[in-house]
Amino acid sequence: MKRIGLLLFVFLLGVLVAQQKAEPPLHVVTYVDVYPNFADATAKLLQQFAADNRKDAGFVRFEALRDVARVNHFAIVEVWQSKQAYEAHLTAPHTKAFRDQLQMGLGSPFDERLYNALP
Repeated sequence: MKRIGLLLFVFLLGVLVAQQKAEPPLHVVTYVDVYPNFADATAKLLQQFAADNRKDAGFVRFEALRDVARVNHFAIVEVWQSKQAYEAHLTAPHTKAFRDQLQMGLGSPFDERLYNALP
């Protein structure tokens, strides 16, 4: 009986330690502003980028948004299981290709912000 209690205690302690070390999901909000003549091409690129991201390890969610009043302004909202998953995603060939294709149309640099959800 003592042995079962000890095993249960060790198991629960392990669960608590694992929960404390678990990294919270990473939320990434990126603002992309392109020249107006690149707006439609950028929308198509974002749709393909969204489809490609859904295949990445650690992917949770991806939303590409277009400004209602300024159709050449976009926001990307991403959720990744961890910062490491996001960093791996940044090195993926499809991410590099997306950013390369977007470069000539950018009206300003990417405005990328990393967040953790409030508890």
